[in-house]
Amino acid sequence: MDNNNVLTGVSVAAEKKPRGLKRFFKLLYQQRALVLMSVPFVIWLFIFRYLPIWGWTIGFQNFKPAKSFWEQEWVGFYHFEFLFGDERFLRVLRNTLVMSTINLVLGFVTAITLALLLNEVRHLVFKRVVQTVSYLPHFLSWVVAAGIIRVTLAPDGIINELLMRLHLIDEELLFLGIGEWFWGIYGASIVWKDVGWNTIVYLAAITMIDPTLYEAAEIDGAGRFRKIWHITLPGIRPVITVLLIMNIGYLLESGFEPQYLLGNGMNMDYSENLDIFVLKYGINQFNYSLSVAASIFKTVVSFILLFAANNLAKRMGETRLY
Repeated sequence: MDNNNVLTGVSVAAEKKPRGLKRFFKLLYQQRALVLMSVPFVIWLFIFRYLPIWGWTIGFQNFKPAKSFWEQEWVGFYHFEFLFGDERFLRVLRNTLVMSTINLVLGFVTAITLALLLNEVRHLVFKRVVQTVSYLPHFLSWVVAAGIIRVTLAPDGIINELLMRLHLIDEELLFLGIGEWFWGIYGASIVWKDVGWNTIVYLAAITMIDPTLYEAAEIDGAGRFRKIWHITLPGIRPVITVLLIMNIGYLLESGFEPQYLLGNGMNMDYSENLDIFVLKYGINQFNYSLSVAASIFKTVVSFILLFAANNLAKRMGETRLY
């Protein structure tokens, strides 16, 4: 009798598996339009995101472009050991982390603040003008934006002229020539260029909040600040959490264009980041192995930060990526 039960259980399990597989293919057929739409993206992802991972092997070799893969000299973790013993790399890593943190903090604080303020504006014409003015810099190329910043901060630029007229300084300052000031200039440039664009997501999230919550709060005597604190901010918290997780994953991606275009020999100790480090070693000095090792380090750390932030959000009961 027991044997029959065992055989029956095996047969039932065997029947369930094909049914599950059949259900899967049925679901694919029902959503075939979406599947077909995603095929080009999956192909692009495989070709341009996964196949290049093969190039990581260069980081473990003394790579010579003229030699085939099998002729390369394998050196293990030599380039990684060299990186963490190199004073320049440690300085570049410091700059990257500082600028990424500045970008993360200022980007979130200013975008959320602007979104909350715009949501409270009742004059539609004024609101649209402010939105348009704040969005426009995002569509400027960093080449153009960097040119504007350079002209503005030049010794004969408007900032120096204004400070001189207000008698705040006695002589013209070379802002981009003072290394310690670069991080502040970078943060202000990022906010000026992207704050308007970053508010779009938060404004969209605010529109999804149930209006009856505001009506009920108003009946209870809540003012604007209390409605923002108790309704608006909790309502957009899931969006803030997801964006924060994604941005933490990009903590070693502090950018390339602003540092490259605004950097110079006088502020290089503060403007050079990992991307510029990789460019200089990989192209200018033809040390491909060292540049790939730095890129591998950046990618691995980004994955670790992303999964750690996601798991932390999960433990705290917040919205997460997966």
